[in-house]
Amino acid sequence: LVPHSAKAMMKVETDPFKRSVLDGRQLALKISCNSVYGFTGAQVGKLPCLEISGSVTAFGRMMIDQTKRHVETQYTVENGYAHNAKVIYGDTDSVMVKFGVATVAESMALGKEAADLVSEKFVKPIKLEFEKVYYPYLLINKKRYAGLYFSSSSEVHDKMDCKGIETVRRDNAPLTANLISTCLQKLLINRDPEGAVDHAKEVISDLLCNRIDISQLIITKELTKTKEEYAAKQAHVELAERMKKRDAGSAPQLGDRVPFVIVCGAKGQAAYLKSEDPIYVLENNLQIDTEHYLKHQLSQPLLRIFEPVLGEAK
Repeated sequence: LVPHSAKAMMKVETDPFKRSVLDGRQLALKISCNSVYGFTGAQVGKLPCLEISGSVTAFGRMMIDQTKRHVETQYTVENGYAHNAKVIYGDTDSVMVKFGVATVAESMALGKEAADLVSEKFVKPIKLEFEKVYYPYLLINKKRYAGLYFSSSSEVHDKMDCKGIETVRRDNAPLTANLISTCLQKLLINRDPEGAVDHAKEVISDLLCNRIDISQLIITKELTKTKEEYAAKQAHVELAERMKKRDAGSAPQLGDRVPFVIVCGAKGQAAYLKSEDPIYVLENNLQIDTEHYLKHQLSQPLLRIFEPVLGEAK
């Protein structure tokens, strides 16, 4: 609750220096509260106390449930609204509502109204704030979604927002991120599912025919522990050991990100035995295992974004 008080102070404060001081205090309080919650939830640590962390998450769930109940009770056809509102997703501190209206402006107006309505039901000074509208919105599963982000009633979206999808993950090949990003643009911005499928097929064809540049196939992972400390064999760790035997001076060290590609090997051979340094691959003209990239880098991310739109069978 304290950060909200700091925000209220900032609204009436005009001195830039004082604003920055208050902002710093607000951030320090927020981080401190998050840290206390975090270490009370750890079973091994200085101050484990699951009752504290459990009560925090329980109150969060309770407020999400209350918000869902208030919104779905108020925004109904019986109460004079065009559609029955439905809460389609809630996680940690946010609730996403489908109002069923035709425009972003209508959804935004109802969102602000609903935020005020629910805030009145909570104990002060707890306040629910309207944040954004997604249109269209592709909800894949928990913590995975994408949509066009609108923060104002402008007809142009602010950005394409992606959460938990391969476009933002560093341990995927650039090919994956670029393909998923382009397919999402065709789905969300162009509203062209068939065009997205055709593009995916074209990229897969290029991959299997070795027409993709090796720079698009490089995966990087951080070397955080020694080989002995990993429970299972890791591709980047095994490669670092091989590179150390070839040339200890240029081999990756702890804390470095290790770039690698997967090359062809014996049938059924584990991926960690087929990881190789991209420069070594070019110098020795080794063949890329394109089937591995299709199976482990492209297929699941593509299925995840296409299934909600086209159905599992397609």
